[in-house]
Amino acid sequence: MSIVLDEQYYSKLEELQAIGFALVELTLYLDTHPYDAQAIQQFNQLAMQQHQCRQSFESLYGPTLQYGNSYSKYPWQWSESPWPWQV
Repeated sequence: MSIVLDEQYYSKLEELQAIGFALVELTLYLDTHPYDAQAIQQFNQLAMQQHQCRQSFESLYGPTLQYGNSYSKYPWQWSESPWPWQV
């Protein structure tokens, strides 16, 4: 079975991945620069942006995180594909 995904799927997924990458990098930076208030502010802004982006993506395409970090609609959405790491 082949699932056709629209351009918005890839655009929103790329945005979510880019924000996640920036958060990883800021986390590593803040591990060695814990008093950088500007970096902490940027981290918090990106964390909020990631939350909003993830909610938007998941409302359209289903969950992105497992083990209770994302909700599932009925029926159980994890049995549906593709999963974000498959595209």
